[in-house]
Amino acid sequence: MNTYYSADYIIPISSSPIKNGYIAVNEANVIQGLYTEYDAKQMGVANVKRLDGIIVPGFVNTHCHLELSWLKGRIERGNGLIPFIKDVIRLGRGRKEDNLEAMRVADQEMFQNGIVAVGDISNVIDSRQVKLDSSIKYHTFVETLGFDPDRAKQIFDSTCQLKEDFAPLKASIVPHAPYSISKELLRYISRECGNSESLMSIHNQESEEENTLFRYKTGLFLDFYKDMHIDTDFFKAQARSSVQSIFSHLGKKQKILLVHNTYTSLKDIYFTKRSGRDIYWCFCPKANLYIENRLPKVELFCQNDLAITLGTDSLASNDTLCILSELKTLHTHFPSLRLEDTLKWATLNGARFLDMDEDLGSLEVGKKPGLNLITHMDGLKLTRESSVTKLA
Repeated sequence: MNTYYSADYIIPISSSPIKNGYIAVNEANVIQGLYTEYDAKQMGVANVKRLDGIIVPGFVNTHCHLELSWLKGRIERGNGLIPFIKDVIRLGRGRKEDNLEAMRVADQEMFQNGIVAVGDISNVIDSRQVKLDSSIKYHTFVETLGFDPDRAKQIFDSTCQLKEDFAPLKASIVPHAPYSISKELLRYISRECGNSESLMSIHNQESEEENTLFRYKTGLFLDFYKDMHIDTDFFKAQARSSVQSIFSHLGKKQKILLVHNTYTSLKDIYFTKRSGRDIYWCFCPKANLYIENRLPKVELFCQNDLAITLGTDSLASNDTLCILSELKTLHTHFPSLRLEDTLKWATLNGARFLDMDEDLGSLEVGKKPGLNLITHMDGLKLTRESSVTKLA
């Protein structure tokens, strides 16, 4: 038996919004039909759940660190990326409490906030059971990092074992960030994973200090390495930004997700476009404001018609794991954005990157994408009061 919902707008994502539209789902929440108001009346549809607001597909969060959930509220805002990293390391050394409950709460929060799929960064095995028990679909990015080229093989072998330990969950091996990984380690990843369809995710240009390091071998990262007793004699200035410096070492056949992009320039965008790679760009606006008090130049990405996705980052750098909150932040700071476009970032683009668009990301007959109701709208514009309710 079908359940029928109607709202001020149905937003299929893959087609135009339907004003006063209707949507039918069966008992398994698989979409059976989408109808205009006229078509629904002609069909004699009865027992409709009429709702105020807009109905959209379930959200896709392409960048999260579930294993850092225990750090919620423990790191001061606005100090910049390097102090943030130092705080994560310092607090991690002294952690004694169990992280499992914090992860379960965070997973449930995402589910209640209408998130149906997550690309999650993992450095340890801790999140495996939470993901296995979850109603959310996860792809785990098993993250590797190590700036010392002499330890590249050892680090890579350890990461391969961690990936195996996450089975049967979907997982792929990825580098952390340009400033935390040697070219030798990148080559191991590229050689083993780059000629496959394994998904690639890497933090990109979250701080201008990252670009300074690669252009001139100066700046605060050198002090950070010194404090961490990391030898940097081998590293040479590249006279280019970080993404331009490391891009040739990334797998040629992989879909690549560049995450944060807070200090990405138009030259960087042109450089990556010329590469011919399958690139997606993930924004985590609330985390960017939390850490660096700065947002990416979103207009540059829109003007170049790039594939954009959204993420929440972690509760170490955010006060909630909610894609609607990320959307509201974007629209507050970039009022010229169209909701139809940013909803695609929050749904279909993420599903396509994660290879989950067969079922998720858009409202189409035969799909099971989840249904979210966004209320307190101003037509097709979000308001400060807009909130999300999970329907299916």
